[in-house]
Amino acid sequence: QVQLVESGGGLVQAGGSLRLSCAASGSIKSIVRTAWHRQAPGKQRELVAFITSGGSTNYADFAKGRFTISRDNAKNTLYLEMNSLSPEDTAVYYCSITYLMTTWSLGDYWGQGTQVTVSS
Repeated sequence: QVQLVESGGGLVQAGGSLRLSCAASGSIKSIVRTAWHRQAPGKQRELVAFITSGGSTNYADFAKGRFTISRDNAKNTLYLEMNSLSPEDTAVYYCSITYLMTTWSLGDYWGQGTQVTVSS
């Protein structure tokens, strides 16, 4: 059974930094990409950044220049380094793994989320 466990969230002052981790356990074949998402109160979940199986990265506009996604394959862990945080970054942050279920369909695993709160 696949499990994703996020950690590293917390309370930080504006301008500060946090590093989120997402530890994956279980066997996952045909990973397409791993990603971070976030959901602020009253808002829809949005993609923050993803990294493909080939190592390419992509960021939402609000994350560019401030956030860095990375992974450690040996540790089966995904990271999100967040700098210059602002109160607008307050949200629950989730990691996900997208994998190839069949030739024509994709599936996702999700973590339970970790709360990030940025005070002004």
